[in-house]
Amino acid sequence: MTEARATLVEGPVGRHLRSLTVPMIWGIAAIMSLNIVDTWFVAQLGERHLAAISFTFPVTMVLISLGIGLMAGTASALSRVVGGGDIQRVRRMTTDATLLATALAVVVTVAGLASMEWVFRAMGADDALLPLIEDYMTVWYSGFVFFLVPMVGFGAIRATGDSKLQSQIMIGVAVMNLFLDPLLIFGLAGLPRMEMQGAALASVLARAAGLFVGYWALQHRKKLLAFSFPRLQEFWRSNRDVLHVGLPAAGTNMIIPLAASIIVAIVATYGTDAVAGYGAATRIEQIALVVYYAMSSMIGPFVGQNLGAHEYGRIEQAISLCWKFCLWSGIALAVALVASGPSLVGFFGAGEEVNRVGSAYLWIVPVSFGLNGVVMVINAAFNGLGKPLPAVAISMTRMFVLTVPLAYLGSLMWGVNGVFAGVAVANAMSGVMAWVWIRRHFHRQFAMESETYGSRI
Repeated sequence: MTEARATLVEGPVGRHLRSLTVPMIWGIAAIMSLNIVDTWFVAQLGERHLAAISFTFPVTMVLISLGIGLMAGTASALSRVVGGGDIQRVRRMTTDATLLATALAVVVTVAGLASMEWVFRAMGADDALLPLIEDYMTVWYSGFVFFLVPMVGFGAIRATGDSKLQSQIMIGVAVMNLFLDPLLIFGLAGLPRMEMQGAALASVLARAAGLFVGYWALQHRKKLLAFSFPRLQEFWRSNRDVLHVGLPAAGTNMIIPLAASIIVAIVATYGTDAVAGYGAATRIEQIALVVYYAMSSMIGPFVGQNLGAHEYGRIEQAISLCWKFCLWSGIALAVALVASGPSLVGFFGAGEEVNRVGSAYLWIVPVSFGLNGVVMVINAAFNGLGKPLPAVAISMTRMFVLTVPLAYLGSLMWGVNGVFAGVAVANAMSGVMAWVWIRRHFHRQFAMESETYGSRI
């Protein structure tokens, strides 16, 4: 067994970023492929089923964003404490954040089941799709605790600077889901044919396994759990630090799928096939952006540990390296997806209109992927600094001031392709805004805290 300690405050910054990010690329790619696998198997049931699961994406992403927020809050708060060397405090905070996540999961499950029909009708689901959506979401909501609670554990693991352990668990979850999907969806090996319910149940069971493995590792490999019940004051103190970043971070991550649900409603005016094509393309987009998800997941703990150790110059250097990487890799992604878009959408085996809409998305939006990555990294860096409100402001502006209005305007001018053009322009403008914001923050804040702090941006 090993105790948590600050491992990111010494040594070359670039090497740390690579060693943290590369394992997470595989782990996040595995989880993203879980969504692709679910979508592919459901698509084999028919285009109505593909459209139905496409309607669920924004809602499930909103709720997963609550977990991402708690994970970011846990990683930010704990990494700063790890950087300061208070390991007993780390254990108490990890345990108390787990208890909080469990309580929140119960509340979300009850509320989600009660509001399910109203929510999806408001998004534009018709009477033909609603029963399929309810089949999926009833099971998904019932197992939400297995989605939310592991996020806290992952945040604690990240705070120690260990990305390999989390990546291994995520890969295991994805492999288990791949194994369960065909068995439960199509009723193989003597199991009942459950179709949409089977797709949701496969995800729930795989996440449940990930929860138990993750928390076993937290105790037996990291010694990050306390087995005494907290006093109320102690519980509040722990979760105050987590929620200071966690609630705004959850809000930041919820903003994106909430706005995406509006985009789905706009796309739905062009028909069920358009929604299915949009859903297939956005699943592919998630895989394409995996390196940015991985980088943003680890920049927060890096920033947090170095902030706790007062290593301000290392923080600035890390952000500078990240944004340069995002811009160059974004160009490569755009070229690759323009060339391969139709083939990737065709993988889902859907009809001609589905393929046309999905291919159009992958021809238009990828030109903005690099600047989209800049937004992800900078928002995560602000969370690591314990300054979550700039990330909220950037995301609010990006989605509701830029993306939704520009997508709607584009739809009026150029149809569904105009929707996608609006999304691309909004991504690009947001990346520039985020970069300017954090550069000003560095020059204003860090210059006051370290006489030797010099600008490298």
